[in-house]
Amino acid sequence: MLSIIVPVLNEEESLNQLCCEIQATADTAVDRYEVIFIDDGSTDSSWQAIRRVSESDERISGIRFRRNFGKAAALTAGMCAAEGDLILMMDADLQDDPAEIPAFLEQIANGFDVVNGWKERRLDPWHKVYPSRVFNWLVSRLTGLKLHDHNCGLKMFRSQVAAEIQIYGELHRFIPVLAFARGFKVTELPVHHRARQHGYSKYGVRRFMRGLLDLLTVAFLTSFGRRPQHALGAVGICFFGVGALGLTWLGFLWFLMNVVGMISAEPIGGRPLLAYCVAAVLLGGQALSLGFLAELIVAYNGGSRDSYSVSESCPERHDMRD
Repeated sequence: MLSIIVPVLNEEESLNQLCCEIQATADTAVDRYEVIFIDDGSTDSSWQAIRRVSESDERISGIRFRRNFGKAAALTAGMCAAEGDLILMMDADLQDDPAEIPAFLEQIANGFDVVNGWKERRLDPWHKVYPSRVFNWLVSRLTGLKLHDHNCGLKMFRSQVAAEIQIYGELHRFIPVLAFARGFKVTELPVHHRARQHGYSKYGVRRFMRGLLDLLTVAFLTSFGRRPQHALGAVGICFFGVGALGLTWLGFLWFLMNVVGMISAEPIGGRPLLAYCVAAVLLGGQALSLGFLAELIVAYNGGSRDSYSVSESCPERHDMRD
């Protein structure tokens, strides 16, 4: 069974056409499917449109938020409600083509767990295309998962992926990265990208900046989420070590000037190096302390519970975490 999750924000003019396109493709591509629309606080008549299409087809359902909570929250609600073995997420603005569903299913049948769309020929303004290219390059470099279009809204993945990853804030664009970090097989597929027909783009400079901050979060979580002291402790040791060496050198100079009387130089207390070294020692100690606190949080919240991902077992048995 295929569950198609579609977040909606002020897309009333697109919903009827999108439903017709999904039905035309899914009716022949899969035996069973469902479509879940999540109205993320729309201020137009999107919810009324969702209600109309759901009344005409029992395979279509809707969830309405009280206000706008963001795309990640909408996708999370959709994944919690989904009953399918496979999950397809797509945007409601008609730029994602439902005709791509059979190609995604073929890649899943080839053994992949996550199939990420790649808008090879993107029909967007330049101020969206070029920042996106920079963003995709940064994601590939920092996470080790090399994809051309991490931010593509068209993604298909197995239900096991949805069960093992947690998305919040704006981490929905990093679903392939989070799945890759758990050991799932990820691939990408060139898709047909269409020009926007109705409404307006929700993309802006603020979203790009939030994406960069989220990238740093994901890079830290995927690398040090279960071992935070390895990152914070390394920074702390470096700063603490540099500061301690500087203070040792200044102490040696003070000894030569004031005890032995071998040299005559500027007093230690007036040197900028003293302030820098003290600051480095304090910063290093704080980083080490934060690392220990983070380790305590991880340990007391089940540090080993989600530190692995089971592909299959023989003979079949329940997941030990249940």
